[in-house]
Amino acid sequence: MTDAKPDEDLSALAKGGRQNFFGFILRLVARLPFLFIAGRLYGPDALGRFASALVVVELVALLCAMGEKRGLAQRMAEGDQSHPANLVYDGMLLALLFSALAAAFFWFVPAPLFPSGDYTELDRFIVLAIPAYALTEIVLAAQAYKYDIATTVRARAVIEPWTISIMAGVFYFLPAVSDSGLALAYLASIYAGLATGLWSFFRSYGRPRGWRPRPAYMGRLTMRALPLATADAIEWGTRRIDIFILGLFAAPAAVGVYYIAQQVASLPQKLKTSFEPILGPVITKNLKTKNYQAIASQICQVGFWIVAMQAGIALALGVPGEAVMGLVGPEFVGGTGALAFLLAAEVVAATAVVSEAVLVYVARVRNLWISIGTIALQAVLTVVLIKAMVAGGYGEPYKAAAAAIALMLALGTASLVKAVLLSRILGQSINTFRWPLVWAVAPAVLVGWAATQLPEWAELIVGIPAILGIYGYIIWTRGFGPEDRVLFRRNLDKDEPGRT
Repeated sequence: MTDAKPDEDLSALAKGGRQNFFGFILRLVARLPFLFIAGRLYGPDALGRFASALVVVELVALLCAMGEKRGLAQRMAEGDQSHPANLVYDGMLLALLFSALAAAFFWFVPAPLFPSGDYTELDRFIVLAIPAYALTEIVLAAQAYKYDIATTVRARAVIEPWTISIMAGVFYFLPAVSDSGLALAYLASIYAGLATGLWSFFRSYGRPRGWRPRPAYMGRLTMRALPLATADAIEWGTRRIDIFILGLFAAPAAVGVYYIAQQVASLPQKLKTSFEPILGPVITKNLKTKNYQAIASQICQVGFWIVAMQAGIALALGVPGEAVMGLVGPEFVGGTGALAFLLAAEVVAATAVVSEAVLVYVARVRNLWISIGTIALQAVLTVVLIKAMVAGGYGEPYKAAAAAIALMLALGTASLVKAVLLSRILGQSINTFRWPLVWAVAPAVLVGWAATQLPEWAELIVGIPAILGIYGYIIWTRGFGPEDRVLFRRNLDKDEPGRT
């Protein structure tokens, strides 16, 4: 029985990885129409205003979720197993209270959402996304505890992106709401995702049994959750503070261009964040038995999967970057440099993310301080590099590239520090890098360079598949061993652990 346990964990991780890779493809297909609609119809100025509001809304929503995205798995593992739903409802009520207060505050004080002062009355309704976003994080974490990753894929990769894409197009052609189309489309997508999560949640957990609010317990839960909630918000903030700082030094149009580059770069980011729901239950199970060797092995395994997939996607989107950004509109081509550094940042950040998946349980306060140091370093580097570009007389695209470089350097530093800390705690080596990654990148770059000599349409249609093809072939034949190939195998005897 004990010999089967590592295979069972690997099977669970592989199954989650397959589902989330499929979810990534769905998200990519659904997100491209939104980027096209937002860029071509609304333009960079409207995108810049929307991005500024989005930074505050999603940051506050993550704080209001009280760290339950990752902390719920530990509470469920340690709590009353006879009525597990009650533990989830405790977190949901707490999140609802905090998010309702936050939404009310920003409704009456909208200046932090719209620092330019340019907004409509309908734009203010974006604050209603705060409670829905926070509750969605919790119900999806509850489903992940039962190894139900399919619900996360449906909500995050299908329902939300397709809803925002469709509704952004619909609202643009309605004169009464067209000026607020992006905000309203985003609001519709968040509630559609929440409805999807709640449907599966109620089927899995049902209604609470004998549950009632417990103020004393919820107070303890709040204090316990603060380090984790803050770490979640800071990790997310590293992907958004650059927009905020850039907005202080650059025009709204430049912020809009950077936002599009960030949205393209965030596609491979979803590959690593999508592993978080399945990593939590597997890690907490091994922590209870102090099986540190298994945890280190799982972290290295998943980390390599993420790095390998992200590097391939980064090459496919980054080498023909001008053509990719040109799809959104000719005025967005200036963001190509920023796109390249943002894609590189996501690759170097993978080690920090998988290491933090364990650190939030075994060293949450130290992890929090590292996260605070990371975002502080990023903020300083962003300001310094942007000022250097201004002093050198460089234009807006260089300011955007400076913000992306700062992010890449900060995340690379965080990856190194968190891997070293986790290695010391577990007494095991933590390393997600393998040399076949270099062997695969070199020919893929050559193929990509050759594709950039073609017309733009051929660069995309021929170049992207060619880059992915040569990179994937080398990684598969030279980089992936038998355990890695479990990620792409569906006929395992234990491929359905915990399915209900």
